[in-house]
Amino acid sequence: MKRAIVHLDMNTFFVSCERLTNSQLEGIPLIIGGGDRGVVASCSYEARHFGVRSAMPINMALKLCPQAKVLKGDMELYSKFSHTITEIIQEKAPVVEKASIDEFYLDITGMDKFYGCYKWTDELAKKITNETGLPLTFALSVNKTVSKIGTGEGKQKQNLEIPEHLVKPFLNPLSIQKIPMVGNVTFQTLSRIGIRTIQTLSEMPAEVLQQMIGKNGLEIWKKANGIDNTPVEPYTERKSIATEHTFAQDTIDIVKLKTILIGMVEKLAFQLRKEQWLTSTVVVKIRYANFDTETKQSKIAYTSADHILNKVVLELFEKLFQRRMRLRLIGIRFSGLVRGTYQINLFEDTEEMLALYAAMDKMKNRYGFDAVMRCAGASFKPNNKAEILKRNP
Repeated sequence: MKRAIVHLDMNTFFVSCERLTNSQLEGIPLIIGGGDRGVVASCSYEARHFGVRSAMPINMALKLCPQAKVLKGDMELYSKFSHTITEIIQEKAPVVEKASIDEFYLDITGMDKFYGCYKWTDELAKKITNETGLPLTFALSVNKTVSKIGTGEGKQKQNLEIPEHLVKPFLNPLSIQKIPMVGNVTFQTLSRIGIRTIQTLSEMPAEVLQQMIGKNGLEIWKKANGIDNTPVEPYTERKSIATEHTFAQDTIDIVKLKTILIGMVEKLAFQLRKEQWLTSTVVVKIRYANFDTETKQSKIAYTSADHILNKVVLELFEKLFQRRMRLRLIGIRFSGLVRGTYQINLFEDTEEMLALYAAMDKMKNRYGFDAVMRCAGASFKPNNKAEILKRNP
């Protein structure tokens, strides 16, 4: 049986949400971001016409499009719409993977026997737009890679259906930059030897490509040939990542407790970013010397940034720890996870802050978590046995 995989992407999601609440924003160049030294989280097609792109510094974007209106952004609003869209899709689709706050993969294999995959997807898309007022684009094909590329090509044009026999003709003329795993460095490397189209890349020996760009070479070659057997992973809201720290001796040292909490947050936030998760719920747990256990939680805008999570965790801890009694355990849990990268949420952050996170994560990935740490949490020594990633049904 041929697979039928849908990639569904909300068009300029943040911008569309803002326009639903303020019709005066329709038709004008719009940038979602924050501060003169912040970065573009999202932008309208009118702004993209002038060369504005996501992750671009705000000051650069305004030089390209000085007439653009800049909005700080409202993650609470975006999260609300995202949950509504998710509920609509989960009610209809057999298998759903929420890839990020505004994009989804659906596995509807076999549905063509009874209804027609494209017709079913088109009606689902219309239902989402009718109930939320938000525009979207989808592509239907035989795997996740081709469908995602198809969605990108269909933006502002039309929804696409790419059957198996048309996969190669569809991919061949496109730039290699359209392949999800090909970043700027890989693009420049391949461009220098004349490989700029997917067809040229697909005809290159996989072994040579692997020698040139490393372990990802084979995967990129497969994607260039329209090969991707990655399954659609069912999405559930009840996913969490957590860690706990049990003291050898019960303590009431507030400075020590906060230092350890900051170290725990840094460890978990790094894991979130490494595995491309965003969290929307923070839970702090304490256990007193007499084994009384208390927890407190807070809903937040989706993020995986240390400095945001640290603030929330410390505030919850101060509200929790009201009894002048020694503690034997403290714990943190991040739940309500969705796939995504933390940059889209940092409306207040600067380009330098994003670069700092990228540099720190690169060092941690290469040399280990302890390679670079915040001074405030440097005394925390993570216990791998206490860290758990839960995937609840």
